[in-house]
Amino acid sequence: MSGGRYGLAQAARMEWIKLRSLRSTWWTLAGTAAGTVGIAVAVGLNSRDAAADVTNNALAGVVPGLLLAGVLGVLTMTGEYTSGTIRATLAVVPRRSLVLAAKAVVFGTMALVAGEAAAFAAFFAATGTLRSGVPAPTLEEPGVLRAVLLSGAASCLIGLLGLGLGAVIRHSAAAVGVLVAGVYVGVQAVGLLAHSVAAYMPILIVANSLSTTEPVTCGSGAASCPDFLPAWAGLGMLALYAGIALVCGGWLLARRDA
Repeated sequence: MSGGRYGLAQAARMEWIKLRSLRSTWWTLAGTAAGTVGIAVAVGLNSRDAAADVTNNALAGVVPGLLLAGVLGVLTMTGEYTSGTIRATLAVVPRRSLVLAAKAVVFGTMALVAGEAAAFAAFFAATGTLRSGVPAPTLEEPGVLRAVLLSGAASCLIGLLGLGLGAVIRHSAAAVGVLVAGVYVGVQAVGLLAHSVAAYMPILIVANSLSTTEPVTCGSGAASCPDFLPAWAGLGMLALYAGIALVCGGWLLARRDA
C-alpha cells in the first residue's frame, strides 16, 4: 500500500506493531502495575483506622504510577527521533498529523486498559488484605467506583500528555523534565500563591479524583478547599491539557524537519 493511501486504521496498526515490539513498553507497564498493587497491599495490611478513606489510600500507588505512564508516553514519541526511525515512519505515512493521531489512539488505548486493570487490582488487593475491624469498601458505595475508574483514566491522560510533550520537544530528557515539573513540582509553587490556581494542577486533580469524599483537603490541618474541581470536571481538565499538548505537537510535527 502506498504511503498516500494510508488511513488512520493502517497507521494505527503500524504503531501497534512498533509499540508492542519494544520490551521497555511491557517492562514499564508491568512495573507500574506491580508498584500500584504493591502499595495497595501495604495499605491494606497497615490500615487500622476504621474511619479512613480506604479507597483513596488503596489507590495511592496511582500517583507515582502517573510518572511512568507519562514517561512512556514521552518515549513513544521521542524514541523515534533518538533512533532515527521517524524518517521511515514519515516516509510511509506522509500525513504527519496522522502519525501522531495513530500514536495517540494506540498508546492511549494501551495506557487506559493497563491503568484500569492496575486500579481495579489495587482496590481489590487492598480491600482483601484489610485488618479485622476495618470495614472494606465495595464498588457499590458512593464515589468508590468513580475513584477507581478515574484513576485508570488519569494514567491514560497523563500518558497522552507525555506523548504530546514528546512531539513538541522531541528530546527525551527535556520532555520528561517538563512533564515532571508540570505534574508534580509546579503544584508546590502554585499552591503557595492561590489554591484556586492549584486546583487546576494535574496532581491535585488526580488526588481529588481518588477521594470518595470531594473535595480533598489542602493539606494536613487545613480547611477543605471549596474551589477544587469536581472529579469528572477534573478529568475533563486533564483531557484538555493532553489535547492541547497533542494539538501543539501535531502542528509542530507537520511544520518541522524530521
